[in-house]
Amino acid sequence: MKEECGVFGVYSREFNVSELTYYGLIALQHRGQESTGIAVTDGAWMDVSRGMGLVREVFRHQIPQMENQYIAIGHVRYSTTGSSLLANTQPLMVSYSGGKIALAHNGNLTNAGEIRRKLEESGTIFQTTIDSEVFVNLIARSRKVTIEEKIIDSLKKIKGAYCLTIMTEDKLIGARDPQGFRPLCIGRLEDGGYVLSSESCGLDVVGAEFIRDVEPGEMVVIDENGIESHRFAKAKPSMCIFEFIYFARPDSIIDGQSVHESRFEMGRILAKRARCKGDIVISVPDSGNVAASGYAYEAGLPYVSGLIKNRYIGRTFIQPSQKQRDTAVKLKLNPVKSVVKDKSVIVIDDSIVRGTTSGKIVKMLRDAGAREVHMVISSPPIGYPCFYGIDTSARKELIAASKSVEEIREYIGADTLHFLDLEDLKKCVPLLNAKNMCFACFNGGYPIQQKTQSPAEADKYIFETRKKKTDC
Repeated sequence: MKEECGVFGVYSREFNVSELTYYGLIALQHRGQESTGIAVTDGAWMDVSRGMGLVREVFRHQIPQMENQYIAIGHVRYSTTGSSLLANTQPLMVSYSGGKIALAHNGNLTNAGEIRRKLEESGTIFQTTIDSEVFVNLIARSRKVTIEEKIIDSLKKIKGAYCLTIMTEDKLIGARDPQGFRPLCIGRLEDGGYVLSSESCGLDVVGAEFIRDVEPGEMVVIDENGIESHRFAKAKPSMCIFEFIYFARPDSIIDGQSVHESRFEMGRILAKRARCKGDIVISVPDSGNVAASGYAYEAGLPYVSGLIKNRYIGRTFIQPSQKQRDTAVKLKLNPVKSVVKDKSVIVIDDSIVRGTTSGKIVKMLRDAGAREVHMVISSPPIGYPCFYGIDTSARKELIAASKSVEEIREYIGADTLHFLDLEDLKKCVPLLNAKNMCFACFNGGYPIQQKTQSPAEADKYIFETRKKKTDC
């Protein structure tokens, strides 16, 4: 399971907007570690600084600075369309007849290929191989008068998942798709300025007061007159449940629901259902931590650190070969032998995708002396791929698509295996209506009709492979 992206934006006349954006992106670093960038404007000029790697690595020498800057947007990326290349880093910045715009995008567009082909046929030139570039070209080509009208005109042509931060010379704009797949919230600074962030933890780090979430199908425009809301599409809420299982930071609140409370309740329900006879509870850090604490609390068992995570190995560590994948797990996680030796260990993890990592973890714990290993997963089996900004495998690679729970247990080598039931999962987000959430990776109920059966068929590298075929 891979992350999507994180977006951030600041409008302020008193604060250093690029510095606040830098801190906000560090708070959102868990959402993407491949590349990052910050764009700033002083009302007349606009500049962008981007690079490959973590936020602190890219900006280790200097944060982008511009005298009298008052708007900035930033982005942290995990690629779901297009390769991990400098050319594909965001924010994207373009000049057009109406001036300049910079754009940062979190999500995945399901009709980007179709739109891009039409634009290319009409003479549009693309500089990247990411779906996000479709946005800026649609905006630039729109015949509407104002920038607000141009953006809305463009959004109505797009399908899929997107949260956007857009910067013009004098406006900060945020937009969320009609399904609200990905989160985006608004905060207010002490000087009356505003902040847009993928998660509320980004607001906390810069001292912004949470106002509200951007609603599905809503665009907000922030300028010298304050904040203005535009409804560009009817809301059809389908918030991604994996924000609460895995992606979001536990200290974030999304659409009014605490991520920490959701994960803690997942653990409590699992303890009631699984009833494993274990000595200790451990987690696969970090996404399994809160659920593990909830499990231990309900079961009355000690919650201990049985697996130690190497903090310097990112969540998106790439393993091209099987040997490298095996080494990567050992680099990232290591068991504490004195904790697990001769113990019946209950291991809490957030999900099982292909089963290879879970199998390695079970083997590591056995090699460290664990008497029994019980795997408990705080989500249902993943049997369907995601099209909306999560880089999951093709369905044929998802272990739950072809194996029963018992067959998965045998494959990973655990003594017992328990998944959270889908109906129980819905109970873990009590402040949200389950009818307004996306559970497609568990039940195949896609909110937007899909033409293909997997992201692999939709093709993450669609714009690159198509170019290669053309070149041939």
